[in-house]
Amino acid sequence: MAITDYKDLWVFIEAKNGKIKPVSLELLTPGRKLADAMGQSLCAVVIADNCAEICQSVEKYGVDKIYTVENQVYADYNTEPYTNALCRLVEKYKPAAVLIGATNNGRDMGPRLACRLKTGLTADCTGLDIDGETRHVAWTRPAFGGNLMATIMCPDTRPQIGTVRPGVFKKAAAGREKAPEIIRFAEPIDTTARTKKILDVKEAGQELINIEEAEIIVSGGRGLGKAENFSYVRELADVLGGAVGASRAAVDAGWIPHVHQVGQTGKTVGPKLYIACGISGAIQHLAGISGADRVIAINKDPQAPIFSYADYGVVGNLFEIIPALIAEYKKAKQANQ
Repeated sequence: MAITDYKDLWVFIEAKNGKIKPVSLELLTPGRKLADAMGQSLCAVVIADNCAEICQSVEKYGVDKIYTVENQVYADYNTEPYTNALCRLVEKYKPAAVLIGATNNGRDMGPRLACRLKTGLTADCTGLDIDGETRHVAWTRPAFGGNLMATIMCPDTRPQIGTVRPGVFKKAAAGREKAPEIIRFAEPIDTTARTKKILDVKEAGQELINIEEAEIIVSGGRGLGKAENFSYVRELADVLGGAVGASRAAVDAGWIPHVHQVGQTGKTVGPKLYIACGISGAIQHLAGISGADRVIAINKDPQAPIFSYADYGVVGNLFEIIPALIAEYKKAKQANQ
């Protein structure tokens, strides 16, 4: 088939227990922009054991079509059944591009889908656009350890596929303009083939909270000096009801697990409030907090690059400033009770 035979832009909607992953709704924002630039439709893809509730949530975000595949086997994510279903959809309806959230599941499924379809995949994207000359999707992602940004295009095969980091784009306000077309895929799909069996599903503890979904993040960097001093960051995060983040330097030093890392080689976040404690502000870290509404920096070096980026800055000893912030917050909280 010719490349011009492929139409529309798809966003894979990832959900768990009927709750949509935030990155899926975030992707509808650039998805709308790209689809309009292509002069084509924005479509959502829902694979679940019960699609109705998920579709009701998705249709509020202005999608033109929703493709659904429904079966009890899709109650929990499993590599082979999900890949089989999405592959069958793509083969039948032939989208021009597919956006997938760079979650654990998305990173698992995306490459398998691309391999089966014999097309390319750009992983872990932090930027999306339409190339003005070729009209291909321009996928931007960190390269060479986050030291530069590469823009990649897929000119020879379709669909164009990419996984996109959570927190890069802001979720648009819900406000459906018209009811989308619902396309239910009812053709037989192999749901028996699988390379793994789910024995049990347990929620991770508070320490492994998903910082990509947190509204408040308190992060620590090299300025903490040692692993034990992350107790200051954790206490401030606890009293604010937030999550704990970290710079690459703190992670590389072994002070905190990589799951907390913020930056080009970690997580891209978009909280309402981001507090950087002892973080100098390397460009790779700043790229990871570009979606934050407000940034507060605490650093003893008045020349630290983070101050040029932050909305508010506090120059001083973080081991004195953080306890003072905690005490003031607790005092204000008690006064309002």
